[in-house]
Amino acid sequence: MLKFVILRMSRDWHRPGRRNNSESIRFESNYMTQSEQKASFPSQLAPHKLIIASRESRLAMWQAEHVRERLAALYPDCQISILGMTTRGDQILDRTLSKVGGKGLFVKELEVAMAEGRADLAVHSLKDVPMDLPEGFQLAAVLEREDPRDAFVSNDYASLADLPPGAIVGTSSLRRQALIAARYPHLSIKPLRGNLDTRLGKLDRGEYAAIILAAAGLIRLGLPARIRAVLDPDLSLPAAGQGAMAIEIASGARSDGADLQAILAPLNHMATSQAVLAERKVSKIFGGSCQIPLAAHATVDGAQMHLRAMVATPDGTRSAFAEASGPSNQPELLGEQVSALLERQDAQAILAVCRLDAAADA
Repeated sequence: MLKFVILRMSRDWHRPGRRNNSESIRFESNYMTQSEQKASFPSQLAPHKLIIASRESRLAMWQAEHVRERLAALYPDCQISILGMTTRGDQILDRTLSKVGGKGLFVKELEVAMAEGRADLAVHSLKDVPMDLPEGFQLAAVLEREDPRDAFVSNDYASLADLPPGAIVGTSSLRRQALIAARYPHLSIKPLRGNLDTRLGKLDRGEYAAIILAAAGLIRLGLPARIRAVLDPDLSLPAAGQGAMAIEIASGARSDGADLQAILAPLNHMATSQAVLAERKVSKIFGGSCQIPLAAHATVDGAQMHLRAMVATPDGTRSAFAEASGPSNQPELLGEQVSALLERQDAQAILAVCRLDAAADA
């Protein structure tokens, strides 16, 4: 039985109070310790060599190296290397993602490498992965989630509330832009592109009074001290998949007979996988692009899951929020139910405004 809560929210929603039609993620493993994984998944499963495709940013390479180390511990006889690549999303830095093609800009080149046989798997930040994967690809595993919250980063101020009128806040996300515009209309919100180090560099050069980043990236790179404050989900609901890493593979049989799905199964974290399936279902129903300020965040407590979602206009003046609870083993059903609750709040009208804004900026 699903339990629903529906809330009608205005501009202060944040205050307390050709692609496949379905995503392919098979959950075949509960999260296990390395010793348990070694006992359950013998090294004979792995081929002689595996190549991981990754973007070349420091954060992306950290994530790829993390997966490499996990796999090396499981399959010590397998030679595992990383193929660093530059994606179109890394190259276009003078425009926001909503104006240049969205999430797929960070994964296409990696998928081409897998299709051409130059790589066996690709490691992604899940929030950068499109809701529908191209034909012939699937998500094989979702690793345990890091802190999914947004982080406030500033050299001079402790929080958004401390910023003076006209202070420039940098963000690459329409979702974050909607939050800030709604709650702090006196602030100036400017686009912020580039990898994590580039964004921090712009802050340190004084181009921004503050920037909003994903806490997970700062933590993974050993930079938690740069976080002045984390934004509670009650105030800033995270994006679908934020804080989670995913492994993508090509579908179908391999010439060497290796079953990559089985090889990667020990890395899959069940609770995280369930949560992101629910979140991504909401995002998919509402278009799942960088042109829509949309948030979806699920938490799992044993057999139960709680999912919250929000959609808003970029200026934060119109928004809808809904939440529901249900069985954690039915994540997509819960995502559909929360989406239906948003629909009752005229979410489609909000989306229509987003599309008009996107067309005007094109």
